[in-house]
Amino acid sequence: MPFTGFTESDFDVFIIDGLEDRMEALKKTVRPKLEELGQFFSPTLSSLTGNEMFPHVAKHARRTKNPPNDTWVAFAANPRGYKMMPHFQIGLWKTHLFIWFAVIYEADNKSDYGKTLKENTEKILHMIPGDFVWSMDHTKPGAVSHDCIEKEELQTMFTKLQSVKKAEILCGFQIPREKAVKMDADLLLKKIDSVFRILLPLYKMA
Repeated sequence: MPFTGFTESDFDVFIIDGLEDRMEALKKTVRPKLEELGQFFSPTLSSLTGNEMFPHVAKHARRTKNPPNDTWVAFAANPRGYKMMPHFQIGLWKTHLFIWFAVIYEADNKSDYGKTLKENTEKILHMIPGDFVWSMDHTKPGAVSHDCIEKEELQTMFTKLQSVKKAEILCGFQIPREKAVKMDADLLLKKIDSVFRILLPLYKMA
């Protein structure tokens, strides 16, 4: 089934009370769309990265009490999982849609990657558009706009990635819910594609 875009009810899933009810709505409305995005972008990302990229839709299987506040499809060069390696993500919080390149705390080569990023700070500073955002925690919705970040702040983030066990680095683009629901499928797919292409050099550095 072709991707049809996101609606208000997709975002409203995250205001449903209770784990079971929220998960049921998530499986029914949002997950099929993430699966479609997974199938759509895997060939593109495989071609761009030079690695076969596999889609991984979040299952939230370990949850026993707290319902998920966000959900996503991740793309990584491993059919078994994505958390241990650099990856791309498309997903939703109740407030916005996100498109990330991410290295999270489980990643194997985090320290080496932090070093490479720090060595390329100047390049990254000029390469990333001002309306893109950075985060150091994939479990929180907040992010800092690239045009608000100084060189020293970026370097501090890259240093933390090398030395702090729980440190993470995410760079990407957020689309507010109000705007995302007005974008038709074609426009949204083009936007995601363009974000991935801009983020590609960060993946290559990893």
